[in-house]
Amino acid sequence: MNLQLDSNGRLRHFLSIEGLPRELLTQILDTAESFSSVIGKPVKKVPLLRGRTVVNLFFEASTRTRTTFELAAKRLSADVLNLDIGTSSTVKGETLLDTLANLEAMQCDMFVVRHRDSGAAHFIARHVGPGVSVINAGDGRHAHPTQAMLDMFTIRQKKGDFAPLTVAIVGDIMHSRVARSEIHALNTLGAGEVRVIAPRTLLPPDIEDLGVRVFYKMEQGLKDVDVICMLRLQRERMEGAALPSEAEFYRQYGLNQQRLALAKPNAIVMHPGPINRGVEIESSVADGPRSVILPQVTNGIAVRMAVMAMAMGAVGEPA
Repeated sequence: MNLQLDSNGRLRHFLSIEGLPRELLTQILDTAESFSSVIGKPVKKVPLLRGRTVVNLFFEASTRTRTTFELAAKRLSADVLNLDIGTSSTVKGETLLDTLANLEAMQCDMFVVRHRDSGAAHFIARHVGPGVSVINAGDGRHAHPTQAMLDMFTIRQKKGDFAPLTVAIVGDIMHSRVARSEIHALNTLGAGEVRVIAPRTLLPPDIEDLGVRVFYKMEQGLKDVDVICMLRLQRERMEGAALPSEAEFYRQYGLNQQRLALAKPNAIVMHPGPINRGVEIESSVADGPRSVILPQVTNGIAVRMAVMAMAMGAVGEPA
């Protein structure tokens, strides 16, 4: 049985893209589309989660993800509690499960969790009570499912059907939870071809088993692609000399205007942020007409609203 679904096939936790059916991913995108119109209105709230309490548990630094989750919950009229891990009882030796038990005792309904350890969100989901939902906001190198879904939403918004698309994911594949989630989402939604472009030192072994074509050179991998997904260099997760230097990485794998010209003329450029300008991407590309980096952030609110509302049973039928 899939831990993420209830007995009726509805979303209960959102921990990973892996193992979820295409119908459910499409339902998330369709639900997000209905919420995206709310975000543009003068009064940006709907009462779907009124009286519910959402707790943001972020054990790693975050700007976009934490703030868009907070905004999404407030747009749904939920009460939001941001737990500052640095000043919480966890620094006094309280275990994660004891912290969760105390929060559950306060009748909290949802935990949004970011953690440095892969599998942390699954661990929490297995231990919460039956009335509590868990959303994975990024766990180690493992998964970042809401980032992948906001990227899918942005691609569908700009490009329509996934079937004819060639998508290239570029950079630090080895340490990127975003890359893993994007690959699963793109293949589940039926993208025509998924490519990864990276130096050998930043590619996990057997990456082809996930259903991607591997390229080691930008000039080959970017040819005629529809979507370019750049990744941040995860310096904090690297051990040893994974790459010679940031300057060397940019020289070989940075996205500049010349390399962008290899893609289709209407190709779009994405990045999950934070951007390292002059390392992964040139400013003229990041800020250029084919960049959809800021729309990704806006779309993150609608997608996270959709996931939260669906997990709490406020919208949606069984997939």
